[in-house]
Amino acid sequence: MKTILLTGGIGSGKTAVANMLESRGIPVYDSDSAAKRLYTPGLLSLLERRYGGSFSLGDGSPDFKAIASLVFSDTSALQFVESWLYPLLKADFMAWRDSRQGTTMVVFESAVALSKPLFDDLWNQVVVVEAPLETRIQRIMRRDSCTRGEALARIEAQSVPERYDSLIENVGSMELLERAVDAVFFRENC
Repeated sequence: MKTILLTGGIGSGKTAVANMLESRGIPVYDSDSAAKRLYTPGLLSLLERRYGGSFSLGDGSPDFKAIASLVFSDTSALQFVESWLYPLLKADFMAWRDSRQGTTMVVFESAVALSKPLFDDLWNQVVVVEAPLETRIQRIMRRDSCTRGEALARIEAQSVPERYDSLIENVGSMELLERAVDAVFFRENC
């Protein structure tokens, strides 16, 4: 089974591409959603003891806004969370992929996996989605209800993919994006 990494900076349009792929029957592993599911009360307690403050909501679930504020402003906090979370995420993905036997292709969607050596052995191909900076800022602000400065901090916290096999430029309409997706996933991978 071919495993493809779908990556690109935050706000580039990876989710739109992933939705197009899923609508065509290609299984897509959403690493952001999976990572949020993997946060445990134990990790939240570690964060609270190490960095002070609360990272849980009143019902005990993770306060992802507080966590994002911490990790996007403190690289040591980001490294701490990643060192705990990423091995769990990799194991979760491998179990998910193994459960899709009989499928010719699966996609791992992640903004940051390409820059994390732990994940390097997972895929056969890397596809990058790219969009103009101002478009990305506006998408992040709208999606996350954050300020321009917070959106820029999130963009700057991620490294830009430098190596890839295919590039999808998300610079126009959904129709143009769909054509680009078809060209990469259905013509190149036939």
